[in-house]
Amino acid sequence: MNLTVIGTGYVGLVSGTCFAEMGNIVTCIDVDSTKIENLKQGVIPIYEPGLEAMVTRNIKNKSLHFSTDLSSHLEKCDIAFIAVGTPMGDDGSADLKYVLQVAQEIGKHMTHSLIVVDKSTVPVGTADKVQATIQSELDKRKANITFSVVSNPEFLKEGDAINDFMKPDRVVIGADNDEAGKKMRTLYSPFFRSSMDRLIQMDVRSAEMTKYVANAMLATKISFMNEIANICELVGADVNKVRIGIGSDSRIGYSFIYPGSGYGGSCFPKDVKALKKTAEEHGYIAQLIQSVELVNDKQKMVIANKVVKRFGENLSGKTFAVWGLAFKPETDDMREAPAIYIIKELVKRGAKIQAYDPKAMEEAQHFYLKDLKGVSYHNSKYDTLKDADAMILLTEWKEFRSPDFEELKVQLKQPVIFDGRNQYNDALMTERGFEYFQIGKQQSI
Repeated sequence: MNLTVIGTGYVGLVSGTCFAEMGNIVTCIDVDSTKIENLKQGVIPIYEPGLEAMVTRNIKNKSLHFSTDLSSHLEKCDIAFIAVGTPMGDDGSADLKYVLQVAQEIGKHMTHSLIVVDKSTVPVGTADKVQATIQSELDKRKANITFSVVSNPEFLKEGDAINDFMKPDRVVIGADNDEAGKKMRTLYSPFFRSSMDRLIQMDVRSAEMTKYVANAMLATKISFMNEIANICELVGADVNKVRIGIGSDSRIGYSFIYPGSGYGGSCFPKDVKALKKTAEEHGYIAQLIQSVELVNDKQKMVIANKVVKRFGENLSGKTFAVWGLAFKPETDDMREAPAIYIIKELVKRGAKIQAYDPKAMEEAQHFYLKDLKGVSYHNSKYDTLKDADAMILLTEWKEFRSPDFEELKVQLKQPVIFDGRNQYNDALMTERGFEYFQIGKQQSI
């Protein structure tokens, strides 16, 4: 098929590239001309394992194209995907400004029957707004052109997005038009060679809701386990053992019940707020969703509080080595990352930070921690340790899993580790001579 993907952010670029990989002719559109020129040269604006090689391969095969010109590509397009950002508004709702701007442009330039797909994460009822916006532009032109608006939410994990798209555990298609639903199933059928059972078709509003509910459920599991971790510390239990005890129940499972410093990223914080706001707009107070958000906000400060309890309220003259800045491994994304809040709190108290992350340091330096005095960036995890009073682990990158602990003891002023992801075995750390603080287990200070 001939596809147009409007927006070359995380969702748009991954989706367009994977569709091209399956043999479709794809053009990714963006208003940022510099970004488009870079993409034509294979320069990727985000870090996602496997994406750069796939983009380069499909550009060479002439199945993937990049352009700023939407109108000319709509002329030969079968399906147009809207994959622009839906940033969080001041009131917590999803800002649909960019989605509706694209819908307006589609209405101005479409020349034939078209399927328009909402790939962006959007609240329930957005398809109706997109439909009305496109139709309004067609009416102005007095153009009698039929079209369908479909919801096709993405379920991509940053750091494993290519695998998620190419081998999806499910694809949700929200279509109120049978013909549009059939064409979408045809588009996705190559991704389900063994069985089409995981290609789920439903009405548009249910599909829009599914995305928010999925992320809210995962966020709920994270906040629930962090709440349990905090209780474990108070009563003298070990959350690491509790996790194993409950995860063995098939009804619960082990996914997303790892205690830590809270969730971050582009999806969970924004989508939880948007779902809460949607409920409020319909006169319902989503108390559980509110609690998920509150627990997560507090959890981001747990490690900082442990540092303060250990070293005192005034951290002037103290230096801390921070391992990990991204909100999760295998990405450079720092949106709502716990590291931002923890580092700012420690710096506010007078501390100096020596930070390392395999991919996210540029993001930190130029945006999220820009102009924050007292933070320096280093080329390796070991470089951060020199003359530091303690090491703080905040992202569970693989290279942090089995470090040279003897080197840590040599470089640090004192063998103190604060582990915000419970990466290490506390008994072994004690045997090695470390003062080891983690999430969800009582530690005398």
